[in-house]
Amino acid sequence: MEEEASTKQHNSSSLYGFLSKKPYDPPSWASHLNPIPSHIFSLGHVPTPIHKWNLPNLPNNTEVWLKRDDLSGMQLSGNKVRKLEFLLAEAVAQGADCIITIGGIQSNHARATAVAAKYLDLDCYLILRTSKVLVDKDPGLTGNLLVERLVGAHIDLVSKEEYAKTGSLALTNLLKEKLISEGRKPYVIPVGGSNSLGTWGYIEAVKEIEQQLQTGNGKAEFDDIVVACGSGATTAGLAIGSWLSEWKAKVHAFSVCDDPDYFYEYVQGLLDGLQAGVISRDIVDIKNAKGLGYAMNTPEELKFVKEVAQTTGVVLDPVYSGKAAHGMMKDMAENPMKWAGRKILFIHTGGLLGLFDKTAEMVSLVGNWHEMDVPESTLRKDGSGKMF
Repeated sequence: MEEEASTKQHNSSSLYGFLSKKPYDPPSWASHLNPIPSHIFSLGHVPTPIHKWNLPNLPNNTEVWLKRDDLSGMQLSGNKVRKLEFLLAEAVAQGADCIITIGGIQSNHARATAVAAKYLDLDCYLILRTSKVLVDKDPGLTGNLLVERLVGAHIDLVSKEEYAKTGSLALTNLLKEKLISEGRKPYVIPVGGSNSLGTWGYIEAVKEIEQQLQTGNGKAEFDDIVVACGSGATTAGLAIGSWLSEWKAKVHAFSVCDDPDYFYEYVQGLLDGLQAGVISRDIVDIKNAKGLGYAMNTPEELKFVKEVAQTTGVVLDPVYSGKAAHGMMKDMAENPMKWAGRKILFIHTGGLLGLFDKTAEMVSLVGNWHEMDVPESTLRKDGSGKMF
């Protein structure tokens, strides 16, 4: 009864479905997975568009198309939204009054969680990982931090060293116990929203893509899916969704942290949590694209992000999709026959605000400006150029 009342309350405060909570009906091909979520919140602007991506230097007869999950919202954007639709539905059903999650100092997931929580009138507590020399200083207002602080998220900073020794589960549990002792009802979301429940976000996305293909011109059947892998659930959802559906596209994930062996094991745990009965290595190909490390970029990677934006108009984030696209293009250059003649769907997982943390590194790449030359002979009259 409490859950039903909560659903009615949220639905009555929403028009046209946005921010509404409704019972979840899974794709027929996923109906044997267990457990199936009971409800879903509408948090993203979906379906997100798919369009051809005119990347240069592709192998012979290769096409790359783009699934624009970066357009699922602005404050609440990217692949994080799809996971949060299921996770926050469970949080509300359990009567939570606040949300806890954890990530890096410029975590897109943390920012999305902070916004989504506030939409649903929940407090949000963020544990953010930063350097040892900055852990006791104001974290500033750059990128995701600006949005998180504007919406009133409570931020606890932890050093990378402490994070490595203690672990995300112990840190979130520590904060959870503290809030419970204060009479709060916290709900904990793991790093990146990546647990078996969060995996449903991209199982549902596969259903969405299938529907888009059926209602489109019928000429864009995809052979491959390419995506960045940062915490695992997006990769797991795409892989099991494609495997179970009639689509059967091959999933290629480019890991932006840790290594492929770690993610094969982690994705396996997510699949086992859904009783999927499949082996991760059979349904996804994971390659290393972390470069210097998580959220760290080589000059070559940043130059690639700039060149893609300049050539195609598509802005990639430097932490996730930028590294994945760079890894894909590098693999295409090294193994052109592997990709020749194939139609590829690249999932743009968002993260534009992460670029603001890279401005110092990118300034030398975008120096196309100069003072306008206005000849002395130009007629001038004070007040003719109205200032707004």
